[in-house]
Amino acid sequence: MSRNRTAAGARVLITGAGSGMGLLYAERAVAEGAADVVLWDRNADKIEALAERLNAQPGQTRVHPYRIDVSDPESIAGAAERVLAEVGVPDVLINNAGIVRGKYFWQHDTVDDTIETMKINALGPMIVTRAFLPAMIESPRPSRIVNIASAAGMISNPRMSVYAASKWAVIGWSDSVRLELTQQGHGHVKVTTVAPSYISTGMFEGAKGPVMTPIMTPEYVVDRVWRAMLAGKPLLLLPKSVHIAKVAKGLLPTVIWDKMADNVFGLYSTMSDFTGREGKN
Repeated sequence: MSRNRTAAGARVLITGAGSGMGLLYAERAVAEGAADVVLWDRNADKIEALAERLNAQPGQTRVHPYRIDVSDPESIAGAAERVLAEVGVPDVLINNAGIVRGKYFWQHDTVDDTIETMKINALGPMIVTRAFLPAMIESPRPSRIVNIASAAGMISNPRMSVYAASKWAVIGWSDSVRLELTQQGHGHVKVTTVAPSYISTGMFEGAKGPVMTPIMTPEYVVDRVWRAMLAGKPLLLLPKSVHIAKVAKGLLPTVIWDKMADNVFGLYSTMSDFTGREGKN
């Protein structure tokens, strides 16, 4: 990262880069003059089209598409080996890929819903990060890891049980890795954990925001995440009402918090009309 806090000259890798916020992160990296932008996604057509478009823009950024399934450790290992050999050690790693299944827990299919969600949302970021972190530690360059979690990883919500579990795991793992890096003196590698509420990407189509928690635009979230990443901010909660809910849930007895969350903030009914886009983002 440059002294002016941009990604100029950096090597940036983004999972789930074919659409939604992943695409916006790629565009931001190119706009700031990144040296290389690596696109990871299961949809080869999308990332190849995106790479062609971004490579045609003025500037020196090289954009590299890789078809990869982040639920498959062998796919991750093979693609990581190629990236290290063909592009180099990433300076910025954005674990963005994710899925959601908006139903009651007993409606989840064990394999297609529960295991798939945990593989992509929780294990995926861990395995991807493990593939690059030793090289990032050895690199003398400032490095950043961004793990996209969710406010659902802090605040329980009906029809989000498995999704919440996956994001709960990401938050605990991500912040623990941050502490491990600091403890072991690897301060040039900084970890940012992001926990946003609903974003209008289509992934949560039909969901409605709780009281005082508007549904955010992807552009707004990407800008905030990008600035937090460059600054090495440990935790980013969006919007501000997530901070309030986190504190209130921690201080109040469960029975009182449940009544407030349900009857005052409308939190427990936000997924009642969820239709979603049940695929990777």
